[in-house]
Amino acid sequence: MDAGQLAGVFNIMATPFTPDGEVDAEGLRRLVEFQLAAGVDGLTILGIMGEAHKLRETERALVIDTVMDQVRDRVPVVVTVSHGGTAVAVAWAKEAARAGAAAVMAAPPTLLKSPEAVYEFYRRLAGESGVPVVVQDEPVHTGVIMPPELLVRIITEIDGCRYIKLEEAPTPRKIGQILALAPKERPVGVFGGLGGVQVYYELCRGAVGTMTGFAFPEVLVEIYRRFRTGDRDGARALFYRYLPILAFEGQPGIGLAIRKEILWRRGAIPHPSVRHPAMALDAGTRAELDEVMAQLGLDRGRPAL
Repeated sequence: MDAGQLAGVFNIMATPFTPDGEVDAEGLRRLVEFQLAAGVDGLTILGIMGEAHKLRETERALVIDTVMDQVRDRVPVVVTVSHGGTAVAVAWAKEAARAGAAAVMAAPPTLLKSPEAVYEFYRRLAGESGVPVVVQDEPVHTGVIMPPELLVRIITEIDGCRYIKLEEAPTPRKIGQILALAPKERPVGVFGGLGGVQVYYELCRGAVGTMTGFAFPEVLVEIYRRFRTGDRDGARALFYRYLPILAFEGQPGIGLAIRKEILWRRGAIPHPSVRHPAMALDAGTRAELDEVMAQLGLDRGRPAL
């Protein structure tokens, strides 16, 4: 698979829950259609945004089967398989491959300090699962720092690892470092992340797209479209216009609750609940969200693109 085959805006899907805390399969189907109508190039499921770490094994399978059945090959789906055990991650990757996933994404096991152990994790995951791997560089939750040299070694030496989902700030700088080190004869597709707050600059540095759970995906789709068609001024202007909501939604700790609130307000999910433990919206945050959405005209439901 060439690095260019996965590119564009991949929405990291939330997992809708019913008011009593169960996975809402019909809500998942509605959210898939909402994302596809927004024009996303692909979907990523069971990530941090999807609260995968709070799901039972049967619920993970339900999410995969429901999403894949609803998508019906209209866009590629990346399934996150991060786990502290290599064998478990491999088993999840095989399950994703059987379901028809275009790729799997995995962060290294939490607090893994040895670069050789990180390398071996990805070697086994790619070699044993038989599906392309997106290497997730996510030090905030994992505590694992992967310098550009290690990431380039992984994507250069391990055939199945051809993509990186980058989330170590500052992301534009690290994207530039990786692409400067990567051999030209073996291209790597680097996706930005971190809520999209640097998406324009990530694209300028050579990112092939972004993976984020931003609740106004059509904004990112249009920024990406303008950038790829050579309209950098237009892409930059749109990025600057909506940066306040990108930043507000991406607040650490409470960002997931904000995103689900927005998705609920937009009719994308039936209920905005998050699973415990999680930070819930307070009255002040809800009022601040009202203000920023009103200032940007987003209280009318759709961004003006």
